[in-house]
Amino acid sequence: MQSTPILQFGTSRFLQAHIDLFVSQAMDRGQVVGPITIVQSSGDSARAKRLEGLVGAYPVRVEGLIEGRKVQETITVRSIVRALTTATDWPEIARIFVEEVSIVLSNTGDKGFAPQPCDMDAAFDQAMSYPAKLTQLLRLRFEANGKPIQIMPMELIVENGAVLKKRVLEIAQNDSADFKRYLDEDVVWVNSLVDRIVSEPLEPAGAVAEPYALWAIEDQPKLQLPCEHESIKTVASLDEIEALKLFVLNLGHSFFADRWLARKGSADVVMRQLMEDENELAALKKVYSEEVRPAFVVAGLKDEFDAYVRVTLDRFANPFLDHKIADIAQNHQQKVERRIKAMLDWAIAKGDQSDKPILQEIVDRNTETA
Repeated sequence: MQSTPILQFGTSRFLQAHIDLFVSQAMDRGQVVGPITIVQSSGDSARAKRLEGLVGAYPVRVEGLIEGRKVQETITVRSIVRALTTATDWPEIARIFVEEVSIVLSNTGDKGFAPQPCDMDAAFDQAMSYPAKLTQLLRLRFEANGKPIQIMPMELIVENGAVLKKRVLEIAQNDSADFKRYLDEDVVWVNSLVDRIVSEPLEPAGAVAEPYALWAIEDQPKLQLPCEHESIKTVASLDEIEALKLFVLNLGHSFFADRWLARKGSADVVMRQLMEDENELAALKKVYSEEVRPAFVVAGLKDEFDAYVRVTLDRFANPFLDHKIADIAQNHQQKVERRIKAMLDWAIAKGDQSDKPILQEIVDRNTETA
């Protein structure tokens, strides 16, 4: 079996259409990168066919708009050569982790990160959280050879690398000082932000995704990228990209959702239908230009904001994507807090004192009913 320098925890359709696709394209372009061993950490036997289907080749359909132009293409992904599950393949996963791997990827979601009662146990338990399983593997690698390794979580958690490192150190609190020093100095923990709408799975493996894709990786000493790709960007800080995503893309979603909730709209309404409605589109553009843009201008991000809004409008208008407003509107009050109220606070912190009556009204209404 071919050696795999990349070990990936998670088999989601997002990963299939994101980093797995990036590595495959890099390999096709002649880069000496990959391939990948993927690991299903949930142990869900119902997904066995997906695991089998990921090895060798699977399709990703890319459908959407680029600068208003329709794009439809199918890309064959060939970066995955081995698929395992922690439920039955733990000894082989441990061997690969110790002997082959230089980069570990993960996207296990909030559930995978959630602490479990058995996390502090000395022996491996399938019920452990992902951070605990990772601690088990790092302990084995340290005991076997102590080689440095890079950990790159892709979960949608702010400072995801730092959060994962903190949790692993908590789990390892009773380990030796040498092991804790290894975790702190020889393991590179990487913060990053991922973005791509992957709308549906294909069977037995593969996915449908929009053209836009981003993996923003915070630079640091010793950082090594899994591959070079136009969708992978190394940045000094994730703050600006996080602000754009949260206060443009996510804020736009919640702005539409708030209007839909207020008029008790049909549960079948999708984003592209709102983009086709002149009144709805005008309302969104007004908020972007009059209430959001001034904050980004003051922050010195005018050009970045204008470019990101153009891309965002294409993403919202994707004619191939059925993105239901009813889904976006779930947990609406919490989203208003994180996306709209946080934007108002961010604007003030940046020095923008302009009035934002539309956004403030949304915040007030959702605060009153919270």
